[in-house]
Amino acid sequence: MARSTPADEDLLTACAGGDEEALGLLYDRFGTVAYRLALRVVRNAALAEDVVQEAFLAAWRHADRFDRSRGKASTWLLTLVHRRAVDHVRREARVSALRDRLEVMTPRIESTHDVESLATRREVQAALSTLTKNEREVLELAYWGGLTQSEIAIALEIPHGTVKSRTFTALSRLRETLSEELVPATS
Repeated sequence: MARSTPADEDLLTACAGGDEEALGLLYDRFGTVAYRLALRVVRNAALAEDVVQEAFLAAWRHADRFDRSRGKASTWLLTLVHRRAVDHVRREARVSALRDRLEVMTPRIESTHDVESLATRREVQAALSTLTKNEREVLELAYWGGLTQSEIAIALEIPHGTVKSRTFTALSRLRETLSEELVPATS
């Protein structure tokens, strides 16, 4: 006796109940079309694969939010794919714009002309070398790159609060290492 093929909507209901096989069947049915949709939006094969993976993971996690009365399961799934693809394109555009801006306006720390003496320069470089890579990166983008904390968060793809805490920690450590007049006060 042949087994009947479950409807897409029933597979989503099964996913909401934790049925991994149902997710696999949905992927078998829609994986190719989802990939093609993502590729059309992001124009990068590896990124399109990531988008599809994220979308199916979201479908797995939020299958209980699917409402049969509002549309078909295929439409719901492909909407998840499209939204994630558009989010990736927008994020990449913001990061690319920040990279371009940094290339134009970021002087290197070695070319800083406002350090008056070799002794002071060495003192500052020694103090900076005590910071973690992440702390130095945030300070360089802020002070030498001229970026705001929000722009740094976007450029580094980290939360705004992480930028704030790294900046605070870095400046505190520099203040401990250097004399007070060399380190700007935080507000």
